Amino acid sequence: MDLHEHRIPVRVFSELAVGGGGAPAVGRLVAAEYSKHVLLVRGVMENARAAGHPQAPAARRAYDLLAAVQRRRPDAVDAVLRHSPVGAWARRTIRMLRTGDGAAAPGQLAALAAAAAIRSGTACEIDVPAVDGVVTLPSLGQAVLSPTVSWVTVECTPDGAEVLADGAVVRIPDDPARDASGWRGLRSLSAEADGMPLRLVVDDLDPYRMPETANIGGRLTEAETSRWQATLNEAWHLLVRHHRAVAEEVITAITVLTPLVAPPRGLSSSTSRETFGCVALSAPPDAATLAVTLTHETQHAKLSALLDLVPLTLPDDGSRHYAPWRDDPRPIPGLLQGAYAFLGVAGFWMRQFPLERGESAVRAGAEFVRWREAARAVTTTLLDSGRLTDLGESFTAGMARRLDDWADEAVPSGARDLAREQAERHRNRWHGRHA
Repeated sequence: MDLHEHRIPVRVFSELAVGGGGAPAVGRLVAAEYSKHVLLVRGVMENARAAGHPQAPAARRAYDLLAAVQRRRPDAVDAVLRHSPVGAWARRTIRMLRTGDGAAAPGQLAALAAAAAIRSGTACEIDVPAVDGVVTLPSLGQAVLSPTVSWVTVECTPDGAEVLADGAVVRIPDDPARDASGWRGLRSLSAEADGMPLRLVVDDLDPYRMPETANIGGRLTEAETSRWQATLNEAWHLLVRHHRAVAEEVITAITVLTPLVAPPRGLSSSTSRETFGCVALSAPPDAATLAVTLTHETQHAKLSALLDLVPLTLPDDGSRHYAPWRDDPRPIPGLLQGAYAFLGVAGFWMRQFPLERGESAVRAGAEFVRWREAARAVTTTLLDSGRLTDLGESFTAGMARRLDDWADEAVPSGARDLAREQAERHRNRWHGRHA
């Protein structure tokens, strides 16, 4: 499988530092993350062989099939390897193989190969492991058989594919996104505004879709999917028409949406460095909330990908600090992630509050002021910490300059007072807990 060297030019680094970069800069990060997935997948095969794992031969056959499909239909392999849970599975499998963890299952590499073969119509047979009778084919869906089944055979032809085990047959639909007898497909949400399309695969099945997330959601119902679709339509129109540069970054970076269980209040959202391209969130209450959440999480995704190429922080020294958006003390890397995300949030509300009217304009202006001042205060903490690399200091200084540029933006009457009241309340509550 082909690999490329990835570099971030100084100009692109500077554009990312001030919260932007646009689709060209994000495209560089996406390409680097793809290469990382290719390396991780090869690493599964090589570490299985080095560990003498009993599934090592199956992993080797799967890798060879992936390579064969790539030579004929590289787009099919790309679609599978870019699917965000693949990175988390491969990384964790390598770690388990190196530590001798008996739960390591490098044979799951066969599921990737089967998914690529199905996408490309490649004629083949391949044995794929099942967990309690469930076979996960990344980027496509799951076949559900008897709970006693531990291995299945996937038969692929140019006309379709079947999953076979113990006399049972699950036919994968011509459109794998559709559910069928024994098959659960990965659906998608899509929206378009001003000629700019967005498509997000809804992964509510893959066991690695957002590792170690306590409030991971289950399978969406049709009614829930419809509500998500309606909210996404409105949010996408808002982003494209009034935050177009952000919309271009979202299209480039985000391909997967994973539902979370809603918290008692508000919305829960996250990204993971292991699952680049995925945003996990609970059902948003309205379009503006979804739009600003996509902005926030795309910032996290950009920084996580950049950190795979450029070290910005020194090793954690155990120090913990106040973050105006969290209830817990944060280490320097977490503080940097949060400041970068809220730099993006502040920019969103700076563009949005002039579009609002009345009390909505005051609330939007307060959001801008609060997160601008919060992110700026944290950049000072970061720059004073002594825990940034030289490039990390340059990057954080860029963030600070952009926030300073926004300091004199006029906001609706009362917005500053509301923002500072909210900030003070959070700070007092935090200090009461962590005195």
